[in-house]
Amino acid sequence: MSLTKDYNGYQSFQYLEKDVDYKYFPLAKEVERVNSTKVPLSADEEARAKAFIENNILISMHEHLGTFPDDIMQTPAYVKEGRMATAFDGLAASHWDCVFDNLMDGICQIHSKGGWKWSEVTHDLGMRLCDIAHQDFVIHARTVDDIIRAHKENKMAWVASMEGAMMIENELDRIDLLYGFGVRLLGITYSESNALGSGLKEDRDGGLTKFGKRAVERMNKVGMLIDCSHTGDQTALDTIEHSTKPIVLSHIGAKALWNTNRMAPDDVLKACADKGGVIGMEAAPHTTLTPTKRVHNLDAVMEHFEYIKDLVGIDHVSFGPDTLYGDHVGLHTAYTAALSLKESKGKGIAGMEYTPVEYVDGLENPTEGSYNLVRWLIKHGYSDEDMAKVMGTNTLRVLKEVWA
Repeated sequence: MSLTKDYNGYQSFQYLEKDVDYKYFPLAKEVERVNSTKVPLSADEEARAKAFIENNILISMHEHLGTFPDDIMQTPAYVKEGRMATAFDGLAASHWDCVFDNLMDGICQIHSKGGWKWSEVTHDLGMRLCDIAHQDFVIHARTVDDIIRAHKENKMAWVASMEGAMMIENELDRIDLLYGFGVRLLGITYSESNALGSGLKEDRDGGLTKFGKRAVERMNKVGMLIDCSHTGDQTALDTIEHSTKPIVLSHIGAKALWNTNRMAPDDVLKACADKGGVIGMEAAPHTTLTPTKRVHNLDAVMEHFEYIKDLVGIDHVSFGPDTLYGDHVGLHTAYTAALSLKESKGKGIAGMEYTPVEYVDGLENPTEGSYNLVRWLIKHGYSDEDMAKVMGTNTLRVLKEVWA
């Protein structure tokens, strides 16, 4: 990928009239919204970073590429309009060749209070696809070849993903429909339990249900990548065992370092890797903390990376920072219940105290992650071969095995 993308400045919904065809909300700045740290490099290291980015495919396993209102507390009203802008400026300033976009996920409450309804997720997906169809910089990626083409043409491969399968209810054929609509990754649960299995917020984990096993079989057949980042531990283990294909933990950390439900224990991490899967590092605010790093920043995230890399091997780790364009911490304030934050972060538990931050320094948004992760790896002595694995080729290997 060239450091400069083939982008002509398209803005979301510019084919419509603001406040005539849709309600307009002033949106957050997509590039340098806050004064976040850029990992410093020497002149030689800068040249190496530039060459690496140009010659390798960079993939983020998990992000949210919608742009949020500048006043984050307007987000519920913004969501109800059912029309989220895509951060084209931010993507053009990034170095990612491919990003898995998880759309509105837990805040997809367009038509209901609870969210995740079939009508809501398909509305969200269809609106985003309509916007993407009016430009030529972002490619809706359905195959590995689409990702490779985006890299060669200095464009962005956009992969539609959904973090949980609540919306399929008890209808297996909805997996086929989502695949037909271009979705290529589906989570088993999003924190709350559903017909497939137990979410991470539950007091007891019943594991993968009989319907969940059928859903896993269907996802294997159609070529849908399976994610267990938000499931209970037993449900994750059952899914890994039952799937005939590798699965991913696209955005997670090590429970051994930070003992919350949002992190995975060693046995789940090892099982995922042993099946050939990949584990992406999480960086959403106040998640991947450690006993020695209780202020959430890039170094805290990378402590999880190095722990998991040492546990399962360099061939099974990557990055799914789970960042967005806007005030992420403020978004958590607005949607604490919908995002199951109390259960997932262990806030208030003795020994798990941490210093709240306004943003994750060094990984504030998807654009920052695309360059700071490479810079951190260079700064800490990683070879180009190992960087290529964790920044993209590990994920490509799994996609070649799973996608139809």
